[in-house]
Amino acid sequence: MIPILGINHLTLTVNSLMRSLSFYVDVLGAVLVHRGRTDAYIEWGPVWICLLERGEANRAEAGRAGMDHVAFTISDSDFDHAVEALKAHSVRMIRGPVARGDGRCVNFLDPDGIQLELNTGSLSGRMKDWR
Repeated sequence: MIPILGINHLTLTVNSLMRSLSFYVDVLGAVLVHRGRTDAYIEWGPVWICLLERGEANRAEAGRAGMDHVAFTISDSDFDHAVEALKAHSVRMIRGPVARGDGRCVNFLDPDGIQLELNTGSLSGRMKDWR
């Protein structure tokens, strides 16, 4: 068994690094740590993500199996404000806000259609009320 401690980072392939950086930094409040020619590293507290702009050589892999969504933890006291901020930026919501388990969540899409989630609950609370 490998002793996994938690999420280290996620790498998301994006169509436009500039457009995605604007979304993640300006709308979701990530901190830009590094920007290269085709990649950028952003973080929120202990969570970090690499945004990797697809080159022509990688476009053939579009549509291959991949990540379903990324869920980010948010405090319950910040949840309503975050939902309003998403609405103010005309972010496309695809589910919620809804109560799930011991928390609330909202699912939405980034500029490339990658599904993201804000979630106030815990894993143990979610398992007690699976739906």
